[in-house]
Formats: sequence, C-alpha cells, structure tokens
Amino acid sequence: MFHLGWFIGRGYSPHGWNQPWSGSIGSDWMAPDLYLDLARAMDRACFDCLIIEDGSFIADAYEDSPEYYLRTAYAVPKSDPVPLVPLLGQATTHLGIVATITTSFYPPYLAARLGATLDHLTKGRVGLNIVTAHNDRSAQNFGLDKHYEHDLRYEMADEWMEVANRLWASWEPGAIVADPETGVFADHTKIHPINFEGRFYKCRGPLNTAPGPQGRPVICQAGGSPAGREFAAKHADTIIAKSRDISAAKRYRDDIQVRMARHGRDPSSCKVLFGASVMLGETMGEARERKARFTAGLAANMHVRLAGMSYLAGIDFSQFALDEPLPEIKTNASQASFAAYLSGDGTKTLREMLLDPGSGYLDFVGTADSVAAEMGAAMEEIGGDGFLVSDPLTRRAISEITDGLAPALKRRKLIRSSYGHALFRDNLLEF
Repeated sequence: MFHLGWFIGRGYSPHGWNQPWSGSIGSDWMAPDLYLDLARAMDRACFDCLIIEDGSFIADAYEDSPEYYLRTAYAVPKSDPVPLVPLLGQATTHLGIVATITTSFYPPYLAARLGATLDHLTKGRVGLNIVTAHNDRSAQNFGLDKHYEHDLRYEMADEWMEVANRLWASWEPGAIVADPETGVFADHTKIHPINFEGRFYKCRGPLNTAPGPQGRPVICQAGGSPAGREFAAKHADTIIAKSRDISAAKRYRDDIQVRMARHGRDPSSCKVLFGASVMLGETMGEARERKARFTAGLAANMHVRLAGMSYLAGIDFSQFALDEPLPEIKTNASQASFAAYLSGDGTKTLREMLLDPGSGYLDFVGTADSVAAEMGAAMEEIGGDGFLVSDPLTRRAISEITDGLAPALKRRKLIRSSYGHALFRDNLLEF
C-alpha cells in the first residue's frame, strides 16, 4: 500500500486557461472554487495530501523579457496559497493541506506562528512546504540585489528550522489550563522563551499562540540537490521527489534513507512521494492517442519548454542553438528541477531534449486499471512511499484521477479506502 497526493506545480494561478476542459479559469482563476472542488474530490478518494506550490516573482529570463510569461500566464499571475488553507480545511474532513513558504523571506517567528494558527484552523491537517526560493527576481522583491548562494540558502534554512521547531515547542503540553474555577487560563511556568541566537537568526520567543493539534505542522520539502537532500533528510516528514525513471527513483529513496539514518532518524518517519504524470483513456489506444497529441503539441511549440528551462535556471535559453548540444549549464537557481528537463548523456541537441516526450516525472499512460497496475509494480520496485499526481489542473483531470484512477488503485488495495486518523501526520505515518 502506498500514499497518494496531488502537487499543484503552478500554484494559485490560472491553469490551462486557453486549453480544452479549462472552463472559465481565465476569468475566475482567483476564486477558490477549482481548489475546493479538487480538495473535496481528493478527500472523498482518501488521498493523503494536497500540496500547493508558490513563488514571489514575475519571470523575465526567456528572451530577457517578461512578455512570454505574462502573455501566456506561465506561472503568473500567482496569488499566495496560504489563505486557501482554511477554506480547504473547512471543505474537507481528513485531507492534509500543504502550502508553500520560503525560509529565505519569511522570518521563522512569522512562519511558526502562521503554521500553528493554520494547524488549529484545520484541526491538525496543515503542512508547510519549506523551500529556499530560487530566483534573483524573488530576492530583489525582498531587498536583496541577488539571491543567496544555493548551498548557503540551505545552511540558512537549517538554522531557520531549528528556530521554528523551538518556537513550536515553547509551550509545553498542558500549558493551557482554562480552568474557570481558579481563573487560570495558561500556566506561565510551562511557556518559555527560546532565547535563540545563531549565525543567521536571533529570536527571543516564545510564540504568543499555542501550538496546533499536531504540535509541529507536517514539514514537506522538495530536496533534489545534495544540499536539498541533506536538509530534507534532517527535517522533512514528507518529500516531493522528481525522477524520470524507476531506477532513479529507487536510488533517490535509498539515498534519503541513508542520510536520515546518519541524522539518527527512523527512515520510515519520512515519506518520499514521487511526482507522476498520468494520461488516462477508456482504452489503451485512446490513452496513447492522447499522449501522442500532447507530444505533438510540444513539438509545435517549443517555446513552452524553453521558457520553462529559463524560468527554473534564470538563464535565457533562447540564446542557445537548437541543433547543437547544450554547453555545461551552472545555475544558482532551481538546480534539481532544472536538471529534470535535461535528458540523455550530453550528446543530445537542445531540440532533441525539448522534443523528449517525458514530463520529467514518472509517466503513466493507459486505462485506469492498467495505470493502477503499473503504479503498484513501480512502487514495489522503488520500495515506497507513494506518488504525487502532477497533471495540469482541470476539472476533467480531477474526475479522471479521483473517480477513475483512485477506485482502480483501491480495488488492488494499493491505497487506503478510509482514513484511520484525524491528524495529517498520523495518516502519513500509518504505513
């Protein structure tokens, strides 16, 4: 049995606004309705969690201009996902809800207080996707000339997590008495300053609100680079992983478990969830035809992938010749996600890489039943722990996955048919 979640990789933004089956998202993208529909369907289908990506900049790397990104709504506009969390919590009963925040620009006290508040509002079902942010344009929106160096960002994040963890623990269990007879609401002897002073952060504490039902929100992280993996292995309860094939996914999970053991952690206490692209049809032929149409669309418009590579690397890929191999690319931006765009042994031309039909995730194409069988076999070979559906978000995709694929997975007893616990972390650690 494995875990199943959904990763909204474009965040709180227009999704496929000019594509079939996108409805009126172009004009009502800012309304919560699509996300509420998704969360309710996932709750009904017994998914573990919904994770919402975020970013705080308008890209302008491709062709040295924001024009393409704004014209096509590529990752912009994008609203803050945190206010969605209590709305989604009200609409569901068990689903874990994870919003993205960045250690680079959120002070740890602000984030810890926000996480505790959201955990109360969702009755113990919130998670925080901890990222370091990857773009100079983001940094410039927060007063920096350029972003911190990649590995330094993770050193800062490590200390950030130490501050946040101490703040969440600054109220002992039983600190709230709420006894009307004695007139005591909180026992001051059980609430403590943390008096933290480190290399990057200084915080007196304690929190001025009590920790939520989980004590600490579920911590999610997308650790792909060596520094990211080390951070995830030390701190995360669940990891967003991106691998192009099953063997790479197995190597990733094995590596995370070795790193966790080195930090004195039980490897079963963190669930690695691999991004999965799912293309379904009522027949195998229909599914393959849909995949072929999608691949043909990429071939007809390579600007999408060029802009995507530019977005992640912060480098203009329009400058490179399409029919020559790429030179070595070094980036201070999103290293692991950018690497997922690259394929081959270094001899492929840029055009050949752009025409690679793979999504950068684990790709599944077929009927609901055949994909369920493939996912089961893949997870058995990987060794755990689950998948994150990472499809373009439309109501058609929601129905196909939650009312088509999920029941097929349940028939094979590959995912849960009911929730065993009230709290997100308890469901995540159930198996």
